[in-house]
Parts: sequence; C-alpha cells; structure tokens
Amino acid sequence: MAEDDKEIVAIAEIGAAPSGLPAGDQAAGVAAADDPAGGDGALEGKTQRLTDPQFWGEADNLVVKQPGPVLDRSGIAWLSAARPAQLPPPGNWRQWLIVGGRGSGKTRAGAEWVKAMATGEPPLAARAHGRIGLVAETLADAREVMIDGESGLLAVAGRPRPVFEASRRRLVFANGAIAQIFSSEDPDALRGYQFDLAWGDELAKWVHGEACFDNLQLALRLGENPRALFTTTPRPIPLLKRLVADPQTVATHMTTAENTAHLAPGFLAAMTERYGGTRLGRQELMGEILSLRDDALFDIAKIERQRCAAPPDLQRIVVAVDPPATSTSRSDACGIVAAGRGADGTIYVLYDASRRRAKPHEWAEAAIALYQALQADRIVAEVNQGGDMVEAVIRAAAPDTPFQAVRASRGKWLRAEPVAALYERGRVLHAGRFPELEDEMADFGPDGLSGGRSPDRLDALVWAVNALAGRGDAPRIRGL
Repeated sequence: MAEDDKEIVAIAEIGAAPSGLPAGDQAAGVAAADDPAGGDGALEGKTQRLTDPQFWGEADNLVVKQPGPVLDRSGIAWLSAARPAQLPPPGNWRQWLIVGGRGSGKTRAGAEWVKAMATGEPPLAARAHGRIGLVAETLADAREVMIDGESGLLAVAGRPRPVFEASRRRLVFANGAIAQIFSSEDPDALRGYQFDLAWGDELAKWVHGEACFDNLQLALRLGENPRALFTTTPRPIPLLKRLVADPQTVATHMTTAENTAHLAPGFLAAMTERYGGTRLGRQELMGEILSLRDDALFDIAKIERQRCAAPPDLQRIVVAVDPPATSTSRSDACGIVAAGRGADGTIYVLYDASRRRAKPHEWAEAAIALYQALQADRIVAEVNQGGDMVEAVIRAAAPDTPFQAVRASRGKWLRAEPVAALYERGRVLHAGRFPELEDEMADFGPDGLSGGRSPDRLDALVWAVNALAGRGDAPRIRGL
C-alpha cells in the first residue's frame, strides 16, 4: 500500500466509533494506548473519555497535519454523492428554486453550491464569487442551519475551513470570499450591500418575504451573471408562486423519500403513517406546492396581505388551550395560541405554542409559560375532553393563574364561522408568521382538515378570538 493511501485510511478511521461502542458514539469514545499522557495531543495515547468537542478537536488536529493531496483524495466528491436534483441545472437562469419535503437534502445542496461558487470549484463554477448574501427566517436560523448545521457551510467546506466572524455576521473563506448573513425580519438590512451570489433558505417562512426578496434582488448586481438559490419547504404563498412563474427561475423538486438513506431509521415510515395521504403530508413530505382549497373557510391570501410585524399596545391578552383527549404517540396536538385586543377592538394573533404528544403537565407548563411571558390576563381552555382535569393541571402548575373554562356546544365549522367573518372584515390580524397554524386554516373546509386530522391549533385560535370578541362562554350580566 502506498504511503498516501495509508494516510487516507488513517484519516478515515478517525471518524469511526471506537471498538465496542455503537457507531456515532464518538463523543464517549476511549482510545487505548501505551502512553496515557497523550503525547502531542493527537488521538493516540488517550485513555480517558472524550467529550464530543474534545474528540473532534483532536480529530481536527490530526487532519490539519495531513498533506493537501491526502485530504483531497480522502473525501467523497459532491458530484459523485449528490442526487441529480441536488446539482444546479444547466441554462442561463437567474434564480434556482429547490422545493422539497422535510429532510430531502435541500440544505446540503445549498451549502455545497455556495461553497463551490465561493471557491471557484470546477465544474460548478468558472470563477470564485467573492460577495455572497445568505438570508434565513432569522439570524439564528442563518447561523444554526446555513453555517453551523449538520449540512451547513462549515460541515461541507473542507480544508482550509472558513472562519465565522460572529460580531460581523459573516463567514470568511480562505480565498477572501465573504458570505454575509441576514434575517428576513429586517429587509432593510440588505440595503447598501451588493452581491454576485445569494442563497435564501426556507423562503416560504420568511417574515417579510416580499420586501426581503425584492431587496435581495436589487443587491444582486456584481459580476457577469449574478445568481441566487432559494431552498424551501413549500407553502401556498404568493411569493413562492410568483417565483415559480418567473421565466428566469428554474425549479427543482425533491421528496423526503428520496433522501431516506440519510435520515434516521423509521423516520419516513412513522411520518408516512401519520401524515400519508393528507394535505400536510403532500406539502411537508412530498414537497408539493398546493393550491388553496376552494371551500376553505379562511382566506389565507388576505391574511398574508394584512400581516403586521408587531401589534400596538394591547388592552387584553388571552392564552387559549385546546387540550388533547390523551397523551400517547398517536394523540392529537395540544393547541396553544395567544391573542390580544387593541384599543380599537382589532384582535392580533401573537403566538402559536402548540405542543405535539405532550403530557398534561407538559402542555399546562407550556401554556403557563406563554401566559407569563406575555403578561396575559387569562388562560381560556376547552373542557369538553378533560372536564375538571384541564383546570386541575393548570392549577397544579400555577394555582393563582386566572382560568376560564369553555365548553363546545356546536361543531368546529360553526364555531369558526364568526371568527372567519372577523378576518374578512380585517378585525383579526397576524402579528408575525405562524406556518403550522396557517396551514390548518388554509386546509379547513366543511369536512374539517384533509385526511381527518384534528385542527388543534385552529381550535385554540377560535377560542382565543371568541374570548376577546365577547363570544366566549364566560358568565354575562344581562339587564332586565
């Protein structure tokens, strides 16, 4: 075996689990050796247990000592590992749109493309692109997913690694290329910047999508052919549909099933069992851009147009809870939605803190935490399913919390109709973006949600709005 090949094998063995431990348990790994002191700090010689950061720090120390040709030959080339849908399409496009289900490989495709373009890596790039814009829903998402994530830029960058300068919100590559991160919460932050490349992640979740997209387009003005990639799980929003219809856009579609080899065992089967055949499953697993239901009770397009960034001063705030009947893995979610009423009577939806598969004390704690964080006036909860138990678990967690029990006497559609009428009149606005709640609203028709799912978030919303609009079931004093 040639010396270079021996070194490649040695590098590959660093990432393997130590003997006798499950694969992937490197963080608890023990490397036996004659020299307990550890010599120069490399992995050999260590007899104590290593934490995850220690293990990978030691691995980095070994890797950086290897000759460049060894490192180049030890990795798997992205062009060989990628699925065709993860590689940039041919043609003279301005926007590349990747629409895919959860876990379909969108982020990896985006990170690999940006890395190749930043470093001028052929055949994906003919030259290095030096000014790159990275946009996510929030700055935290940009850092945790696009930069530091398992499939983010640092994970795919190779050697030498780029350096993230947190104080300046930018990733600096060894060749001087700079990738600046931005939040969709602040579209004006893009003003003054200019790029020859951009990557926008989870476009359909952007807080101020239209304004952020427009400002990013105006900033793409460097180089001979500035381009942008947008990766997203689909939602039926106008911005995504406008982008698809743009003749300068090429679109790639992915499904979660296509990436099964890189997902946890049993994940796809569990998700298919729960969401297969439903509207949510078609969107989140199949990556389909769904059209709105013709018989939907709520006008999502109007909600999108009337969305606001923050509410004014509020006179009253409630947290509404729609508890599940059970707390097993097959149970419905616990809907927890907060809303407030302004001085002019307009109601603002403030927060969706709904919990899946939560035990009673868990959803009670989540509701109380939201009540306290917003300094709300009352918790309103439906008691049809749990009766006195619902109030009991709230009281057990916080005895002095103001509580109002409400009981459903009509069907979900009839209860929701007055709330939908308030939305139509512009009397209910969303202060922020609530994707899962709004997905339920878009899918709610006379027969409920597609696939027979329970509209838990929507139910909680209806109780919150009714409580603020004077339609709750609280006792009233009537004049004689």
